[in-house]
Amino acid sequence: MRGDTQKLFGITLAPMNQRRLQNFKKNRRGYWSLWIFLVLFGLSLIAEVIANDKPIVVFFDDNAYFPIVEALPETHFGGEFETETDYHDPYVQSLISAKGWMIWPLIQYNYKTVAYDLPTPAPSAPDLDHWLGTDDQARDVVARLIYGMRISIIFGLLLTVISAVIGVTAGAIQGYFGGTLDLVAQRFIEIWSGLPTLYILIIVSSVLVPSFWTLLGILMLFSWVGFVGVVRAEFLKVRNYDYIRSAKALGVSDRMIMYRHILPNAIVATLTFLPFTLTAAITGLTSLDFLGLGLPAGSASLGELLAQGKANLQAPWLGLTAFVSLAVMLSLLVFIGEAVRDAFDPRKLFNGDRS
Repeated sequence: MRGDTQKLFGITLAPMNQRRLQNFKKNRRGYWSLWIFLVLFGLSLIAEVIANDKPIVVFFDDNAYFPIVEALPETHFGGEFETETDYHDPYVQSLISAKGWMIWPLIQYNYKTVAYDLPTPAPSAPDLDHWLGTDDQARDVVARLIYGMRISIIFGLLLTVISAVIGVTAGAIQGYFGGTLDLVAQRFIEIWSGLPTLYILIIVSSVLVPSFWTLLGILMLFSWVGFVGVVRAEFLKVRNYDYIRSAKALGVSDRMIMYRHILPNAIVATLTFLPFTLTAAITGLTSLDFLGLGLPAGSASLGELLAQGKANLQAPWLGLTAFVSLAVMLSLLVFIGEAVRDAFDPRKLFNGDRS
């Protein structure tokens, strides 16, 4: 093998994994897409520090306070009301300025903050305060975009991981035991995958109270099927190999054979599907939000921003912002998926130098 051993996040990789990492890096578009996606996701995870209607730090009367993590009443700063402090209130700002100072986030609006001082009726065009304008509820578009991206990515990651676990487990059981179990399960999957998924999602979403976890459960009912076929095929192929028969003859349990000797080979093929499954999960949530059957009203959502763009054609910044953001995020995931596929492609894995 040419070159020194490689590490990923401090972990020394095996020779085969080193070659996979090399192949992944050779796909420059996918490699840099991964870094761009990680940076965007990382920024969305600290959305409260980037976009918030509360200061990051308030230094008042020789004491430091952190409003983004603690709710403080107005009376705490010498005001008259016991309710939570409105830091945009000029009266409150004058009280704090008299005995201290504040450090604000880059964007001084939360995703649900209503701006009452707009120069024009909402939706207002982009300006120095609202870089991408406001929506028809006078809420800052950049703030809603950052928070909406975080919800979409976390939702997609959870759905992808849960679906992969269910699909891989089902495919492993089918492929390993085969026979009647495999026959019945395959007929069920054929019927289940033939159902009109979108219509069922619309019907169920319209009946149930929408929430993050409800939508996750609904989409999970169908997203696991794609993993079954790949894992099942690998188990059907490997279960009759000599080393598997030898393990059975030695009394090794079926569970140990499945998850120690066969599953690692099946996981290799499964990994190539993960970025594309994540893309489908984000698209599914966006579609439901666009139709008004997704997250609760008022939630930061790319689909809801698209719906606002459709309903407010006089405000093109709404539709364009949502479309470009979604297109960039999905394109990054597709490029990453292509790079992962190249990294695990056997034809590319053994080209070039050999150990």
